[in-house]
Amino acid sequence: MRKGIHPEDYRMVAFKDMSNNDVFLTKSTAEAKETLEVDGVEYPLIKLEISRTSHPYYTGKMKLVDTAGRIDKFKSKYAKFKKAAPVKAEEEE
Repeated sequence: MRKGIHPEDYRMVAFKDMSNNDVFLTKSTAEAKETLEVDGVEYPLIKLEISRTSHPYYTGKMKLVDTAGRIDKFKSKYAKFKKAAPVKAEEEE
């Protein structure tokens, strides 16, 4: 293995799953701006949108996502860019 290519500043970091508020500790070199106190000790905090405790693959449960609201929001946002249908001239006979 090549020397000098791996970081040496590993430290304990708290990772928090924001979807279910699960917190777990592990070593990491990730930079963190916030901290979290766990068992009386303060750790750098990394926020996650999904983790092993909330991912459907690992939990076996599907999470209901409100896609209808997203679709309506998308349609209303881009409705102003919709091209107007060409007006057909009535043919006289």
